[in-house]
Amino acid sequence: MGLPQTPPFGLPEDVTPEEILAYIYAVLYSPTYRERYYEFLKYDFPRIPLPQDINYFRKLAALGQELINWYLLKDVQIPIRHRFEGDGDSVVSKPRYEDGKVWINTTQHFTDVPAEVWEYEIGAYPVCEKWLKDRKNIELSHDDIKQYRSILVAIAETLRVVREIDGVLEFNSS
Repeated sequence: MGLPQTPPFGLPEDVTPEEILAYIYAVLYSPTYRERYYEFLKYDFPRIPLPQDINYFRKLAALGQELINWYLLKDVQIPIRHRFEGDGDSVVSKPRYEDGKVWINTTQHFTDVPAEVWEYEIGAYPVCEKWLKDRKNIELSHDDIKQYRSILVAIAETLRVVREIDGVLEFNSS
């Protein structure tokens, strides 16, 4: 990046280890990166493309940090997008998704959930469904409901940030 390196680790001047982690996080979370290097990623460690300049680095690092913050639910404002509606005891019986609603039982549901949020997977786990299935036959507390709503928002924000990352990420023609 053409910046002088500073001791003790030889990092570029004014670049923190946390920014480097966030840059790497952004690159690895890019669907374009994972698709482009799919075969390599199956058998080897990921290779991280070096940033062309400090502005490119900082933009991706900021987006990577935003992803990290959403995953940790740290330093983020959680808007109320998904209401919990219906009469009942809030016990999770058979979670399902139908017409933008996540049903936890036959009478209660979370509203305004996009299909892409419900279908979002980490590894082979559908996050929204698994979280509820792990609480089968358990009554959701007020804090549980608040946490699940936060998870729904975090996934939607992850999808938004990942699209931004793909809009910024550039690959050399190598």
